[in-house]
Amino acid sequence: MRQRQREDLLQVADGDLSYVQFQILARRTDAPDGKLRMTDLADGVVYSRSGLTYQAGLLEKRGLITRSPAPDDERSVIVTVTDAGRALVAHVLPGHIDAVRRLLFDPLKQRDLTTLSGVLGRVRDHMRAAPPRSAKPRAGRSRTA
Repeated sequence: MRQRQREDLLQVADGDLSYVQFQILARRTDAPDGKLRMTDLADGVVYSRSGLTYQAGLLEKRGLITRSPAPDDERSVIVTVTDAGRALVAHVLPGHIDAVRRLLFDPLKQRDLTTLSGVLGRVRDHMRAAPPRSAKPRAGRSRTA
């Protein structure tokens, strides 16, 4: 893969967002009220919890999200996309979709797309059947029997 193609896929350059930051914002704009618990966000973004917290902090400093304690659980943090965050996603999404289409789908034939769809559908179903990462105990946490 050429360097520019990698940059398209890994860096959403028009918005000065990393791929993970783009995923955080895009998942928030999908939510009806733009809010989601940090643990639910971690389940949807394949990234470490500490890395996700760091990336969310960078987005918060830019005014693209806010973080606040959950009203029903003091241990939970709610991430909310701001109007500026929604506007940025709306700005970069067409370029992101174009890059994915150009790099992933354009080189494939229809039969390849059908096969890929079947394979990814099975992977999706398998992943949805597994408990979310937030339901699993954290590594290094001592357990008492």
